[in-house]
Amino acid sequence: MSAAFIYLAPLCVGAITVYVAERQRRRTWAYYLIAPMMANALFITGTLMILIEGLICAILILPLFSLYGVLGGLLMGAICRWTQWPKQTLYGFTVLPLLLGLVEPSSVGPDRYRKIERSVYVEAPPAVIWRFLHNTGQIQPDEVEHGWIYRIGVPLPEIGQSEQSGADTIRRIRMGKGIHFDQIVQQQEPERFVQWTYRFSPDSVPAQALDDHVKIGGHYFDMLTTSYAISPRGSGAELRIQMEYRVSTQFNWYAVPLADALFGNFEETILDFYRRRSEAAATLKQT
Repeated sequence: MSAAFIYLAPLCVGAITVYVAERQRRRTWAYYLIAPMMANALFITGTLMILIEGLICAILILPLFSLYGVLGGLLMGAICRWTQWPKQTLYGFTVLPLLLGLVEPSSVGPDRYRKIERSVYVEAPPAVIWRFLHNTGQIQPDEVEHGWIYRIGVPLPEIGQSEQSGADTIRRIRMGKGIHFDQIVQQQEPERFVQWTYRFSPDSVPAQALDDHVKIGGHYFDMLTTSYAISPRGSGAELRIQMEYRVSTQFNWYAVPLADALFGNFEETILDFYRRRSEAAATLKQT
C-alpha cells in the first residue's frame, strides 16, 4: 500500500509492455493505451494467484492501475518515437519505485473521516421499522446480494439481533465466513433514533475472511458509527441512515470517493432491505 508501489508499479508495467513491443516493430497510439491496461490486469491477476492480494483489493485497485499503466505506456511510446534513449528511460522507470519505496516514511496515509447519508420512504408505522432495525432475523442472500460490496467479495450478512447486556443494549451482527461483531447503542429514542458504535474482538474477522487492506478496524479503514432516524410521514415514515468511517491510505484522493460510492450503495441496499421487510410486515398485520 506504499505510494511508490501504487503509483509507479503500474506505470512501470505499462512502460515495459510498450518498450518490448516497440523493439519488434512500431506500434500505434491505440496500442499504447490498450496493451498497458491488459498488462496491468494480468499483473493484478498474478498477485491473486500467489496470494499477495485478495479479490476485493484487486477489483478496487484495477481502475487506478489501468490509469497509471496507460500513462506509462503513452510516455514510453512517445519516448520511443521521438528520442534515442528509450532503454535508459526504461531503467529509470524500473528503478524509481524501488528507490522511492526505500525512503518512503510510512505505508499508512493521513486519516480522512467521512459521513455518508441516505434515506427512503417506508409505507409502515415507525414501531414496525424500529422492530426490524433491532432484530432482523435470518437475512436471505437475495435480499442484499445486489449491493456492490457483496458483489466484489464482502461476505453477506446473516443476522442482527439486539439484547441487553448489563447497562448496554447490544446488537450482535453475524456475517458469512465467520465474521461477527457487536454494535453498542450510544443514543436512542424509541421509534425515533438510534446510534451504534462498533466493538470487535480479536476473532471478529477470521483470517482470509476479508483482505487485510479493507479489514474493519485496521490501519487503512475503520467503521465508527451507524445511526438511523425515523420520521413519521403520512401513513408511513422516512428512514434515514448515516454512517461514519475512516479511510487512511497514501492515495486518499482515489480511495475516499471509491469508499463514498460503495458505502452510499450499501446504505441504499440496507434501506431497501428494511423497507421491504417493514412494508411486508405492515401489510400482513393489516390483513
